[in-house]
Amino acid sequence: MKLIIRAALVAMAFGLLATSLTGCGERRPYKESAATEESARLRRLLREQPALPDGFSAKAHAAWRPPFPKMDLSCRAAFQTAMGRPPARSLEAHAAASYQGDVLGELAAVGVAVYGSAQAGWHLGELGRAMDRCPRLVGQPGKATRLRMSPLVLPELDGEVLGRQLRGRLNGYPYALDVVFVRDGDRLLSVVHTGLGSVDARQTEELAKAFVELAR
Repeated sequence: MKLIIRAALVAMAFGLLATSLTGCGERRPYKESAATEESARLRRLLREQPALPDGFSAKAHAAWRPPFPKMDLSCRAAFQTAMGRPPARSLEAHAAASYQGDVLGELAAVGVAVYGSAQAGWHLGELGRAMDRCPRLVGQPGKATRLRMSPLVLPELDGEVLGRQLRGRLNGYPYALDVVFVRDGDRLLSVVHTGLGSVDARQTEELAKAFVELAR
């Protein structure tokens, strides 16, 4: 009987300890932080009012997913935001969508994250450091996937801008990807422009400008 009572007390103690650890310094769950009126407004804007450059459908689809599932931690940290999964620290709202281009294999995607406590700039710096540690993407052996990353300069884009371009082969086929992160006040935007063979950096810039204006 004493053993049973002692076991019950130990279980209760561990339960209280786990509860106290969970409540202390706990971040809000990602779904909870995103379920706000601002998130709903942003989703509505991306769905109903995307004034995109010529060559892209205004019909919104699900958030972009990269075609290269194998990435190291630095590359994954950078591309999670581009996938519509922005960093959770001080996140107050977010939305993401993708849009088909007229050219075969072309796609544009956007993610909008709203941060409190002036954290948008901090997250942009972290994304830059992550991308600096991700100079290339390499697929599994035999998959003929190798993409090299280099800076992407977008001179006409306002705000704090971080741009990268990836060029190489995806499963043996020529593939191009531009990824841009823009801080606009308390907003952090990610823009992806992909295509088979090549993509036009000027069009990437026009897409980024359109999304920044839309999200204000």
